[in-house]
Amino acid sequence: MLKKIAIADLCVGMYIHEFCGGWMDHPFWRSKFAVKDAQDLLKVRESGIAELWIDTEKGADVASDARVATETTVASEVDQMLAAAQAVMAPLAQRVEFEQEVQRAAKICNKTKGAVVSMFQEVRMGKAISAEAAGELVDEISSSVMRNPGALISLARIKTADDYTYMHSVAVCALMVSLAGQLGQDAKTTRELGLAGLLHDLGKAMMPPDVLNKPGKLTDDEFAIMRTHPVEGHRLLVEGNAVGPIPLDVCLHHHEKVDGTGYPDRLNGDQISLYAKMGAVCDVYDAITSNRPYKAGWEPAESIRKMTEWSKGHFDDRVFQAFVRSIGIYPVGSLVRLESGRLGVIVEQSQKSLLQPVVKVFFSSRAQTYIKPELIDLSKPGAMDRITSHEDPAQWGLQHVNLFLHGELR
Repeated sequence: MLKKIAIADLCVGMYIHEFCGGWMDHPFWRSKFAVKDAQDLLKVRESGIAELWIDTEKGADVASDARVATETTVASEVDQMLAAAQAVMAPLAQRVEFEQEVQRAAKICNKTKGAVVSMFQEVRMGKAISAEAAGELVDEISSSVMRNPGALISLARIKTADDYTYMHSVAVCALMVSLAGQLGQDAKTTRELGLAGLLHDLGKAMMPPDVLNKPGKLTDDEFAIMRTHPVEGHRLLVEGNAVGPIPLDVCLHHHEKVDGTGYPDRLNGDQISLYAKMGAVCDVYDAITSNRPYKAGWEPAESIRKMTEWSKGHFDDRVFQAFVRSIGIYPVGSLVRLESGRLGVIVEQSQKSLLQPVVKVFFSSRAQTYIKPELIDLSKPGAMDRITSHEDPAQWGLQHVNLFLHGELR
């Protein structure tokens, strides 16, 4: 059945039968094709076409108001939201290559992790944190993020059960600095936001170790205890009188949600500051991409899609879209399959498109074997390949994706 729809109603999975308007009114060499992914969707939306015809026998139909959302419609909505983030992408600043920065980033990670461990230990002993020392850590993390954000952020994602809390602080600091740049924050505010990321979970220093490090799901009572960590952290920072209003705010409110279901104060919408909204996005992303004692972390690209599904009630739209632009639709470290059948890991975002990053391919899905690693910039004019999906390394029996990412396997 043919159906005429507005361009705004077009979704991934639909089959385009005909564009409304003459052949010269759109940039496509064919007028009949399936919208396979967010890249196809973005191209059609940017074409200037206002309406088109779809064939519902060959592809998805427009969902009615009464229709219950299915996995297909949810996926289409996610693709549309990610395409919207892509559509307003700003040019990236000039950066050093990933492999140039990753060794420096590894040293910074090790140094800052040790310093955060010491900071938490001192807080447990009743000592106040040193704002000067914390600020120096933020400066080192920020310098790496400015050179190449993917290097340190991907390294900080690799955590053990013992160092999760400390490396999480390092990772959220780096993510906050990167997001601040995308939102156009000035240097002073960006430093404060980095400090907020580093200290946002300070209250966990006061949580009972058997609850904080429990290798399993928390009971209701244990979860109630853990929900006190923002208030405890805020109290410690106020008593220490060493930080400004931004770290205080983010520490207290990074678990608030825009629909008012968060904690500790059940704030909603504009009651939550921009900075706390930033903290919420960065905190969740690192948490769900990290391995925990009781749960393996999701792959970065899968995490972005999951967060997009939650974003209506959990995150602020503007902040979440900026976060996607700062880290990518396929963040560094994502395993992806290309149209050629090769698998690779994302090592860089491109200057042109979030859907065309730099990939290090190393495995043939067709031959089921490793191949010689090769870097491919999908945004270059001569690149004939494109990403068709993100993949779960476990399903392919791939145990060393991070080794390819960080240059230990070549």
